[in-house]
Amino acid sequence: MNYSTSDIKHIESLGLTIEEVNKQLDSYKFESSYVNLKASATIGDGIIQLSDKELNNYIKYFEDEKSVLSIVKFTPASGAASRMFKILHEFLANYDPQKETINSYINKNKITELFLFFVTIEKLPFHDFAVDKMRTLIADYDLLNLDQKRLLFVKTLLEESYLNYSNIPKGLLPFHKYKNHISTAFEEHLFEAAKYASVNGKAVLHFTITKMHLEQFKSKLTAIQKSVESKTNTSFEISFSNQESTTDVIAVDLKNQPFRLNEKLLFRPSGHGALIKNLNQIDADIVFVKNVDNVVVNKYLDEIARYKKALAGLLLNIQKQAFAYAEALESKDVSKDEIVEIAGFLAQKLNIKISSQFEKYANKHKIEFLKSKINRPIRVCGMVKNESEPGGGPFWVKHENGDVTLQIVEASQVDINLKNQKSILTNATHFNPVDIICGVKNYKGEAFDLEQFIDSKTYFVTTKTKYGRKLKTLERPGLWNGGMANWNTIFVEVPIITFNPVKSVNDLLKFTHQVK
Repeated sequence: MNYSTSDIKHIESLGLTIEEVNKQLDSYKFESSYVNLKASATIGDGIIQLSDKELNNYIKYFEDEKSVLSIVKFTPASGAASRMFKILHEFLANYDPQKETINSYINKNKITELFLFFVTIEKLPFHDFAVDKMRTLIADYDLLNLDQKRLLFVKTLLEESYLNYSNIPKGLLPFHKYKNHISTAFEEHLFEAAKYASVNGKAVLHFTITKMHLEQFKSKLTAIQKSVESKTNTSFEISFSNQESTTDVIAVDLKNQPFRLNEKLLFRPSGHGALIKNLNQIDADIVFVKNVDNVVVNKYLDEIARYKKALAGLLLNIQKQAFAYAEALESKDVSKDEIVEIAGFLAQKLNIKISSQFEKYANKHKIEFLKSKINRPIRVCGMVKNESEPGGGPFWVKHENGDVTLQIVEASQVDINLKNQKSILTNATHFNPVDIICGVKNYKGEAFDLEQFIDSKTYFVTTKTKYGRKLKTLERPGLWNGGMANWNTIFVEVPIITFNPVKSVNDLLKFTHQVK
């Protein structure tokens, strides 16, 4: 590929190199790299089911240990709310009030989601605020008929000259309506952190956001911090970062040639997998990872915190033993019995499949193998029973070298044209609610370089439209998919109440988002 002088300057301004861009272009030739599912993870085979006693023991262990730990709550929060309002955008685009009523439009198109939106509209956290806004805009608001009010309500939510909710970060949207105030998801994460991620009265949170929204987040923080600190008896240290331009990818046309706008190469963000760079900058013993829209109203917080603490306690318990074994492997006189013991720990506690050939290795090679497997970051991931919610699932994946490992896999990573792969995918018993606790340091207290544990082959190629022209863009391995593919992984069943994402505006009507 020949680049002009201006192309090279543009590439270098992003912190990228010609070699990296050429490698990206090569990736488009293969479209996507499917994983090879061996089996879905199930209870007893890749997923732990905790008894009440174990749950309480791990909670206590976490509470006993956390005072000497540095803990950070890491929240990807860069997404705008546009997809939340998809049904409303479609309604505005397709509904003609001169030709039909809203009910006839809904019935004709069988849009039950839109019907639910309108019949429960008063339960939405921003309902009263939007109505007040409409009254200031329309002097004769009370004289409008029901359909006119409903249409105006939707326009008030979405249109740029009004509330413009589609272009606001999801984390800053009104999420929960309490008696005396309306809370955003951003605010709820502070309350949640105080419940389980605070150490000696202080909670540290990090949000990854879009650069253009930084001042909005800072403004909201200024408005709420003192109030939340007063209510929780917790002080907060909050930082923000952006997805680095060095993780951007070059877009191509449908013939895999670089896509240009006004003769300039087009680069795009490469998906949430790029956030592994941001996570890599976090200095902490334990990192809680959770999406910005997965929050609850305060009456359910204690239940959420219980499971967070239990998963963290499990991580610390297993990590403690892993550290002891990692240190032992550095000694010069590791006995045969110790080798067997450590191998058993890897298999039973860290879900590492050990080849039958292992027994034939010389002791020196056995020790090197065990070192390579135990000296890795650890993640404990909550898994909920599959109820057809969106999200990746827990699977055993077979790699090209024959290794079989536990992975979180999205449907788009699976070749559903292969009958056995489709069967494994559709029969999965659990899925991942992005409920992850990370141990990111080694036994010496040194931070792992997380970028060394990515499976770079698990990328996606997607087709999008820009100014009416189709293009293809590359998404890096997802943060909790390929981005953590070579971590040591533990899956634990957690209840569905721990998973409360707001993917559609109607999700705000679910009981975990309603105060009453």
